Amino acid sequence: MIRIGLTGSIGMGKSAVSAMFRQMGVPVFDADAEVHRLQGPGGALVERIEARFPGTTGPKGVDRQKLGAAVLGKPEELKALEHIVHPAVYHARQRFLRQHRARPLVVLDIPLLFEKGGAKQVDVTVVVSAHGFLQRRRVLRRAGMTEAKLRHIRQLQVPDHIKRQKADHVIETGTSRIETRAAIRRLIACLRARKRR
Repeated sequence: MIRIGLTGSIGMGKSAVSAMFRQMGVPVFDADAEVHRLQGPGGALVERIEARFPGTTGPKGVDRQKLGAAVLGKPEELKALEHIVHPAVYHARQRFLRQHRARPLVVLDIPLLFEKGGAKQVDVTVVVSAHGFLQRRRVLRRAGMTEAKLRHIRQLQVPDHIKRQKADHVIETGTSRIETRAAIRRLIACLRARKRR
């Protein structure tokens, strides 16, 4: 199995690229979706998060706005949250890998692949990227997003130009969806050919 580590800064189009991989028959483990599941209604982490960050959960699970406010700009609090979340996501990823062990390729969609040392756990790194002005426009369209929040998120992420340098492959999303899809198809063909060698 070739494990493809897929990453990209906020607003670069990683979710769209993940969906395209899935449509082309490559299983995708989405770390963000797993976090949402673990923190959603009845999620396995809701009680632990409430115990550590009182008032941040409710009937719908974790209130992401309240939890964000509790950790934003507070490195120690963020670290405490990561100690709760990261091991649970790791175990879910291991289950996914066991479940798909017979597949030639899988995608591990990991937002902080380079920031948290995840690149060591994959065979190939792929960065989704677009021009900065496109990223900004996409992100500021999101509900509740502000220039200040975007600046803070960018400070926590490895800059796009460095991710591009570190990556084995770059998928551009500032082009048409047809071109992006074609780039993914070429990459899948290339990796499948490498697997057969």
